[in-house]
Amino acid sequence: MKNLILTICYFTFSLYQMAAQNFEVKSPDGGIEIKVTNSKEISWSASLNGNLIIEKAQAGMDFSSNTDFGANQKVKKHTIRSVSQTIYAVVSHKDSDIKDEYTELSITYQGNYKLNFRAYNDGVAYQFIDEAKAARNVVSEHVSFTFPKGSRSLFPQEESMYSHNERLYLDKSLSDITSKDFCSLPVLFTTDKAKVLFTETALHDYPGLFLKGNGNTTLDAMFPKYVLEAVDKGGRSDRVQTITKEADYIAKTSGNRAYPWRVFIISDDDRTFVESNLTYQLAKSNVLKNTDWIKPGKVAWDWYNDNNIFGVDFKAGLNTATYKYFIDFAAKNKIEYVILDEGWTKSTTQILDFNPDMDVKELIRYGKEKGVGIILWVLWKPLDANLLPILQTYKNWGAKGIKIDYMQRNDQYMVNSYEQIARECAKLELLVDFHGAFKPSGLERMYPNVMNYEGVLGNENNKWSEDITPEHTVTIPFIRMAAGPMDFTPGAMINKQHKNFSISHSRPMSMGTRAHQVAMYVVYEAPLQMMCESPSIYYKEQETVDFITQIPTVWDETKVLQGSVGNYIVVARKKVDKWYVGGMTDADARELPVDLSFLGDGNFSMEVFADGINVDKYAEDYKKEVIEVTKSSKITARMASGGGWSAIITKK
Repeated sequence: MKNLILTICYFTFSLYQMAAQNFEVKSPDGGIEIKVTNSKEISWSASLNGNLIIEKAQAGMDFSSNTDFGANQKVKKHTIRSVSQTIYAVVSHKDSDIKDEYTELSITYQGNYKLNFRAYNDGVAYQFIDEAKAARNVVSEHVSFTFPKGSRSLFPQEESMYSHNERLYLDKSLSDITSKDFCSLPVLFTTDKAKVLFTETALHDYPGLFLKGNGNTTLDAMFPKYVLEAVDKGGRSDRVQTITKEADYIAKTSGNRAYPWRVFIISDDDRTFVESNLTYQLAKSNVLKNTDWIKPGKVAWDWYNDNNIFGVDFKAGLNTATYKYFIDFAAKNKIEYVILDEGWTKSTTQILDFNPDMDVKELIRYGKEKGVGIILWVLWKPLDANLLPILQTYKNWGAKGIKIDYMQRNDQYMVNSYEQIARECAKLELLVDFHGAFKPSGLERMYPNVMNYEGVLGNENNKWSEDITPEHTVTIPFIRMAAGPMDFTPGAMINKQHKNFSISHSRPMSMGTRAHQVAMYVVYEAPLQMMCESPSIYYKEQETVDFITQIPTVWDETKVLQGSVGNYIVVARKKVDKWYVGGMTDADARELPVDLSFLGDGNFSMEVFADGINVDKYAEDYKKEVIEVTKSSKITARMASGGGWSAIITKK
């Protein structure tokens, strides 16, 4: 199995000193600089090309006993080293070989702790290391940063820390974000000179971070408290809880550990936020010895389309015949998996037995015969109460993975539950899709059987809202997807322009064009990529299905050709010897040049899926054509309002 390091070239020096308290470190290309000041607190700043982007940031931790981090500290020593290595991704969300280059400043303090800063060409990160062995509680962590005046944010504002983390990105001036306003991660900030995306990775045995405003350009971290008691809530007691008792601390710790990396992707080029692998680079390395069984792929999904199949001689619904129909569709189109979503179990809490109208063992057997794996949906709450017997039962039935829903919490217990599920599923060779989840935070590298996270306002919201606009769908690749794989669930075939859009829970439609939905299969990263539409409709749209099913779900190389947050994106991705290009635009029609210089020498065949001439009135209108191109060909992606453009490029 390919693992981590190909080459390391570094130099290191250590200076034992007590007097000097200021340090500087630059990225390998010299573009980004971090300055660290140690006085009564640990503060730092970051510049890009000589422009101050993060004016002042604070880092520190308060504990129930022994040494606090960052308070009147004394530096024992520091080291600076430069690292150049290659990370080989087991499941390659965007690149199979990741060039990992950075300069690291490591500061050792009296009190047995370290603070590591890393400067990359595309951002900065820091992490506390506790070298003591004392068991104690983390009372709070100080994460605070100040941007220049006039800065703004695309702010995924939350109403509660008990949340699915599925938000719109609100364009706000930082001075308008009050102390009552807070957001989940990742979040994007805009200054006059650059943008900054803030998130976290290597999140283990610790609560997830939220960010609150102050009515100025400074933002501070906030964390869910350690949960002491959570009780079932009302009519949805199978999935919703009320947290009735919390501790006065955020985490328990035994010491001698690393805390999460605080990650800041910094760039004056919006394309960087899609190309960056920083959250993966900083995550813990893969711990699985055997990963050959981990198979990404596409998934025929039932819940979005409400099992609405037609033209058959049986009553469609939650029954064996309907799901054999799904399996037959998947097999005919070489789709790797089918999900059995909510309704397959005897009840939502009786999850070791199945709905009497659905013979799940027979469906798994039938799927295996047809070459289609079955993934089982399950609620987190009953799964957590009886984890190992449930997973073993599903494995014994022959399931290929699980989709866990309704976690809704970010506290230490829940973060640990994610890792326990990933670990136990890996032992049984089961894939994991976290739905109703917080954002990816590095677990997918440590346990590459973790395929997907939701934590995004995705296509399913078409069933009850008008929120999934083309502007939203060209915003999330630059923000949410920077954290990791994104279970948006594309593939809607009922497509409408905004003026024709209407809400229908049972027969949902998407806003934007057919080509816009198709392009998502190139633009959006998800190793388990859903096909959300009814198989009956897909059969009527076989030409579109044939194009989509050619597109891989993992990649060897990614290049963003065009990109502007909330406006448009054009991405080129390579798998083996083929290139795939996907373009999407907001409500504005656009003509964007597509630079094919990434192609090698020779002639290539380019299969194009683009908006049709009448797409302004009929959003499902599209045009397919095949043209011959070379690396010097002049190609334009013409996209209508809410439109898209895709191409599959094969060497002749």
